[in-house]
Order: sequence, then structure tokens, then C-alpha cells
Amino acid sequence: MSAETVPGKDSATAEALDGPLLEAHGIEKAYPRGMWPLRHRVQVLRGADLTLTPGEVVGLVGENGSGKSTLMKILVGALAADAGTVAYAGRLGYCPQEPVVYERLTCDDHFELFGRAYAMTDEAARHSRSALYAALGFERYATTRADQLSGGTLSKLNLALALLADPEVLLLDEPYAGFDFDTYLRFWDLVAQRRTAGRSVLIISHFVTDEHRFDRILQLRDGGTVPK
Repeated sequence: MSAETVPGKDSATAEALDGPLLEAHGIEKAYPRGMWPLRHRVQVLRGADLTLTPGEVVGLVGENGSGKSTLMKILVGALAADAGTVAYAGRLGYCPQEPVVYERLTCDDHFELFGRAYAMTDEAARHSRSALYAALGFERYATTRADQLSGGTLSKLNLALALLADPEVLLLDEPYAGFDFDTYLRFWDLVAQRRTAGRSVLIISHFVTDEHRFDRILQLRDGGTVPK
């Protein structure tokens, strides 16, 4: 498994990792607030730490504004941290809270586009796409444009695109918002399969109802992560 470091982080190399698929240490982030001359910085993350090991499903909970989505964006390299390091081994899959799709493209178009971005072969992308359509139950929308999908189906597409390349580390930000109960159960079947395959899954949510489905649950509090 090749080791990589997330762009924009301090110089921690993944060669130092021995086991974990993702390690984040001392993550700090502050945002400017207000207008000059009253402008100030609000500290959101104050040295947050996170480790994901193979075959582990971890939940991260916290109040609104606690910095959960900020931490997730830093983990995937979409946002630069003020301080701290992130290192990971293998490929990341990211399911953002708000789907990032192209309104005029169909579901099939999205799978083709993301498959090429992941440098997948056409055969591998088609096989994965078919399996995900069946697993999440939305194959009948294969040729439907994104702007014509319901919120629930759009959430399925959002999740499926994160899973397309079978990433070693899967990062999910409020992934089951908008799911009906059947899809919710399908989601957990997919998560269980990833655990069995030795993949790591991080799920961010406002609250956790099925705690038995997680190996660990962390709480983001006062800018740091603590066991729940």
C-alpha cells in the first residue's frame, strides 16, 4: 500500500505510519470574524487528534459549530489547517455533507467522470458502478440528470461516488441525511462490508443512535477530540 500525505499539511510523511491508515495530530484552525477594526479570530480547532486503523468504524459527534465539518475538510485537503499534520496510507473516499454534482450530468455520467478522475479502468468503473447501484437501490435513475433527482437519491449518488474506487479510508460527513429506513440499513451493510475488508470508515454526525455499529465514538469538544 502506497503512503501519501495530504497536500497543504506540515511535513509529516506517511512513511512514519506503522499500521494506521490515517493519522491527524494537533490540528488547529481559526476563522476571522467581524469588520475592521473589531476584526478578530475565532478558534474552532485546538489541537484535534484522530487515528483510523484498518477494519475500524469510528464516529465523530459534536454540537453545531464544534468544527466537525472543518476537521473533515482538513483531513481530505479541501481546507488548510493553521497547524498540525495529517498523513494517510492508500486512497481516500470523501462524501461531503452537501453533494458536489453537476446538474446537467446523469448518474452514469458522474460515475464515468469520477472513474476517470480515480484513474480506474473502464471495466473496473463499470463493475463498481453496477454493484453500487444494486447495493443502494437506485439503478433505475442511471440515465436521470442530477437536477431531476430527489434529495434522497442525490444522497445515494453522493455516497456511491465516494465508494466508487474502493478507498482504503472512507470519510463521510452526515452521509445518511435524507435516507429512508431501507436505505439506512443498506448503508450500514456497506459499512460492515468495508470493516470486513479491512477498510477504515469515519462517520461525522450531529448525534449517534446506533452506537453498537461503531468501534469507537469520539466527541469534538472545546476544539479537541475526546472519547465519548
